[in-house]
Amino acid sequence: MKVRILSTGSYVPEKVLTNYDLEKMVETSDEWITERTGIKERRIALPEQATSDLAYHASLKALENAKLDPKDIDLIIVATATPDMLIPATACLVQMKLKATNAVAFDINAACSGFIFALAVAEKFIKTGASKKALVIGAETLSRFTDWTDRTTCVLLADGAGAVVLEGSSDDSGILLVDIFSDGTMWDFIHMPAGGSKIPANDEAIKQRLNYIKMKGNDTFKIAVRTLEEVVEETLKKCSIPPEQLGLLVPHQANIRIIQAMAQRLGLPMEKVMINIHKYGNTSAASIPIALDEALREGRVSRGDYLLLAAFGAGLTWGAVLIKW
Repeated sequence: MKVRILSTGSYVPEKVLTNYDLEKMVETSDEWITERTGIKERRIALPEQATSDLAYHASLKALENAKLDPKDIDLIIVATATPDMLIPATACLVQMKLKATNAVAFDINAACSGFIFALAVAEKFIKTGASKKALVIGAETLSRFTDWTDRTTCVLLADGAGAVVLEGSSDDSGILLVDIFSDGTMWDFIHMPAGGSKIPANDEAIKQRLNYIKMKGNDTFKIAVRTLEEVVEETLKKCSIPPEQLGLLVPHQANIRIIQAMAQRLGLPMEKVMINIHKYGNTSAASIPIALDEALREGRVSRGDYLLLAAFGAGLTWGAVLIKW
């Protein structure tokens, strides 16, 4: 039995932060940001909005599109690196807000690869019969952990959420392969030093600005390009699907140059690549489900199309999902 995506939904906050706004906050320019990242603007959560709130709104849309009641869901997985709090899981707060009383709920943290890792877990639940209908969410409020004096990170990061409903497939459509990988030896390429058990977010840590996301930009860029190119090629090869048969590539929206390098390596024209980084920036685990939902609403996916989702993130983690729609 294959597992298919029954529906999608997404949500981004109303507040828009443009490159021109950032010019007033840090030494940068619209030209510099656009040329190096492809980002023109990003969405920022309101002070009263937490990750669970963004996830809730995206989930409501996915459930509405699936014509399901929250009580029909028996599994909720939230992929996030920015939970509401360390305890409890953000998924439990989403379950409460949805009143999805029949669902078991937990979080996964694989940073920008989180949504793909969550898909991998939910697929196994459904294949084993432990779940019938799963809600998989990628949601982030990265703005709360962004150092707005550090142009290495503040020009990139943003907030948003995307959700999908998964169920068993009665035909040959669905997930063909999920390939996920990790390499902890490069954990410090992208990390947030304080806030956990190693360095609690005490006065001294906050004074040293250790409670914000840190990134080795150039090193991360180089390995992300190479790793993503390799994983997408290997995933297609394992399924004997040549790149030219892909209907759409839906990559993690981290950097336009990384996305363009992937497309070039695969020999894909850019019209076969879903890009919305210019509007939303890097929303980490939320970026792929937001992009997928937008692609569907724009009519860019047809029945029988092959879709490839690919992501790279902190950990380091990376992975790809090949789907027959």
